[in-house]
Amino acid sequence: MSVDNLEIHLEVDRDEKAVNLLADATGLSKSRVKDAMTKGAVWLRKPGGKPTRVRRATSRPQSGSTLSLYYSARVLTAEPPSPIPVDIKRSYSVWHKPPGLMSSGTRYGDHFAIDRQVSLQLDRPAFIVHRLDQYVWGLMLLAHNKAASADLSRQFGDRNTRKIYHAVVQGTLLEPKEVTTPVDGKEAISQVRPVNTADGRTLVEITILTGRRHQIRSHLASIGHPCVGDRLHGDASSGDLQLASTSLGFTCPESGEYRQLHLPSTDYPRLNPDKPA
Repeated sequence: MSVDNLEIHLEVDRDEKAVNLLADATGLSKSRVKDAMTKGAVWLRKPGGKPTRVRRATSRPQSGSTLSLYYSARVLTAEPPSPIPVDIKRSYSVWHKPPGLMSSGTRYGDHFAIDRQVSLQLDRPAFIVHRLDQYVWGLMLLAHNKAASADLSRQFGDRNTRKIYHAVVQGTLLEPKEVTTPVDGKEAISQVRPVNTADGRTLVEITILTGRRHQIRSHLASIGHPCVGDRLHGDASSGDLQLASTSLGFTCPESGEYRQLHLPSTDYPRLNPDKPA
């Protein structure tokens, strides 16, 4: 078991600080354990309860609890980009998520996720109400209390939001298309409209009426125009993924008014990324 990559589940049998228990059990220094705790790689499951992250090194888990550490030096040393605030309200906020930043954490940590970063930036809870893939960039909405989270999640679930993306795809697409190919056996609808073409590629606008995992990338590939940089459905050698969430519409949980926010066009995917915008 490598010091750079380990997983341990410790049954707590004595009154001791969490950091000391894990340092003794793993041989890791207390500073490395503390860093892992701060970044969300340590979990505690109380008897009869569900696992939750534990971040305070001074925490003293009760006897009979299970203390778990999911330690990956590669993950913990990663330095993800930071989200850019677009609009901050009392109960929710909208952010420009950069490529490389995840929507939520894993058992190995959450310092690389937008919900954790936003929570730290604003010093308030942050709840995920929809997701963007790790290498997709653009507008993302987070809630800051349970009522707003329930309201916004319901809007996404009931398809009462308007989500528009832009992507650069392989090949020349001349006519709009509505793609209804099921994704993972579930209904999926994407409306694809060409915006501009150059050098055998097309900038397209996609409006999605459903929100299936990898829906846009799957649908673009299904019509013979995979997204540039799509390692799953296209050609991995074509560069970074060129897909962005450029417009997001929803009903404000505070005012009840409909809002449609837009990413600046200078932040759209570009047909010629090597040329200035």
